[in-house]
Amino acid sequence: MVTGDPNVENFSADGAESESPKKIEGRSLRQIALGRLKKDKGTLAAMMIAALFILCAIASPILDKMGVIDPFTNHRELIDSSGNPKVGISGSHLLGVVPGSGTDLLSRLMLGVTFSVIVGLCATIVAISIGLVIGLIAGFSGGKVDFLCSRLIDLVLCFPQTLMLLALSGTLVARLEDIGVPKGNVAMGLYVILVLGLFGWPTFARIIRGQVMTLRNREFVEAARSLGASNKRLYFTELLPNLWAPLLVYSTLLFPVFVSAEAALGFLGVGIKAPTPTLGNIINDSVAYAQTNALYFFAPTLSVALLVLSFNLVGDGLRDALDPKADRH
Repeated sequence: MVTGDPNVENFSADGAESESPKKIEGRSLRQIALGRLKKDKGTLAAMMIAALFILCAIASPILDKMGVIDPFTNHRELIDSSGNPKVGISGSHLLGVVPGSGTDLLSRLMLGVTFSVIVGLCATIVAISIGLVIGLIAGFSGGKVDFLCSRLIDLVLCFPQTLMLLALSGTLVARLEDIGVPKGNVAMGLYVILVLGLFGWPTFARIIRGQVMTLRNREFVEAARSLGASNKRLYFTELLPNLWAPLLVYSTLLFPVFVSAEAALGFLGVGIKAPTPTLGNIINDSVAYAQTNALYFFAPTLSVALLVLSFNLVGDGLRDALDPKADRH
């Protein structure tokens, strides 16, 4: 006899106990996102490559201090009279040596990844911080405040970022040095970070503004406001925790943009100068040897391409995984 009482065991017609129905458990958004990521092999592969670049960026300064890599010592004995290396790939120089100086190419690439990642990461933090603040204020306040913030966003988008970097580099770097920033590559690196960050936030601010405008009239915000919550609490306790998904996704998409921008600026001669290596100034130096030493040209170029591609794929994968409306079967 089969009963509808959940406390009574169900039996089939022949007296045998039937199987109890499986318990249905709900899944959190985190579990859903992780499940989607596990099925996305392309994103997982991109995450592994991106993790290798981050690990390289962290480990390279340590390996340099320990003497495992040597990105600065010149080996003139390995260079012929025309500046080309006498030897190619070897056990002591896995990617050969740099034409003209004889420094180890792999060591310079590894440390170059470190400085390029530092510039890209710091610029991303600046842009995300400004965009988050402007977007929160504009989306939550509305009215005249929203109008002024939106016009500020439009104004910043009108400026030609690359031309500003090239035209103002000498003046602004000198100004940074006058206010106490160490001269040379520190001032140049800080200049690139500030300009990339100060011109890179408007798009993210628009995204946050749109998200906040959809959240500000939700029940939990209205409940907090009716209980007398301050704007600070509404911003940081009610709204900000609901913005982590676009914050994470856009950060992974903006970071490779700034890395490639640093490489392009290094190629144009704006940014950190040699002998301190970055992917940009290595590519700039390698152009002169593109025909005689193809490996020296393609190694940093492929490094930039892989780094940018892997983080872009990670950003796309995270966007799909965190989309609550994504239709995946």
